[in-house]
Amino acid sequence: MSGILRGAMCRCPNCGEGRMFGRYLKVVDQCAVCGEELHHHRADDAPAYVVIFIVAHIIIALLLAVEMALKPAVWVHMALWLPMTIVMSLVLLPVVKGALVGMQWALRMHGFAPGQHGSEAA
Repeated sequence: MSGILRGAMCRCPNCGEGRMFGRYLKVVDQCAVCGEELHHHRADDAPAYVVIFIVAHIIIALLLAVEMALKPAVWVHMALWLPMTIVMSLVLLPVVKGALVGMQWALRMHGFAPGQHGSEAA
C-alpha cells in the first residue's frame, strides 16, 4: 500500500524520495535516489480511463445539483464545467498514473519482481 501512496505523490514507489516523473507524464527510467528501475511499467491508457471515471462522476453530480437548484443558462454551465473538467483531468493524471505505477511495483508486476529485469513478466 505504501508503494501506491508514494506513487500517487509522484515519488519513487521503492524509497519515496526520488521523483517518478521527468516530465509531466514521462516516468523516469531509474530512480535518482535508490536506483530502482521504473522503465518497465505498463500504465498505458489505464490512467486516462480512471481519470475520466473520477472526473465524470464529480462533474455530472455537481452539474445536476447546480441545474436543479439554480437552473442557470447553458452558457453558465459551459463556463463552469468545461474549464473545471479540463483542470481536474490535468491535475489528476499524474497522480493516478503514479498510483498505478506504484501498484504495479507493489504487486511485482511487469518486471518489477526480483530477477525479472529485462524480461516481460505476465
